Amino acid sequence: MGFHTYDVDRADALEDPDRFRRCSAEELVAALGVGGDADATVADLGSGTGFYTDAVAPHVDTCYAVDVQAEMHERYREKGVPENVETVTAGVADLPFADGAVDAAFSTMTYHEYAGDDALAELARVVRPGGRVVTVDWSAAGPGEDGPPTDQRFGVGDCAAAFEAAGFRVDRAETRHETFVCVVRR
Repeated sequence: MGFHTYDVDRADALEDPDRFRRCSAEELVAALGVGGDADATVADLGSGTGFYTDAVAPHVDTCYAVDVQAEMHERYREKGVPENVETVTAGVADLPFADGAVDAAFSTMTYHEYAGDDALAELARVVRPGGRVVTVDWSAAGPGEDGPPTDQRFGVGDCAAAFEAAGFRVDRAETRHETFVCVVRR
């Protein structure tokens, strides 16, 4: 699978509230295990226009909106970035954080864009021991009604195995109709 990014010209679609049917804000915050932790630092990997960043930010001290496309951050700034959110233009394989600096990280529908050994090794470096990474993405087992073509997707087992190989423990891995969720702990 080759590296690709979401088309900035379609960024308005990232603000569709219907996205919560794939993963609700409540489910995401609970899976991160940091809700209400006034000192928590979390990273949204592939944040786009900040749709899910905005859902998590009220529950943490600092939320990094990480996206490889500066244009996505420009769209986010136009919408309005919360005070506790910092935009970071970087790829997941090259995060500008100190070792163990992040209490948790998450990606929603972007794992297929960055999946690889370098990115997962980088997450193992920046997520503190005991910290979680929550991945919700399009499933290879899905019918392909929405999202990227099925040949650009991963199965939940592939995702879980890749995180285990990078030193994470799988807490939860399940396939849904068109997506999967994988929660791992460092």
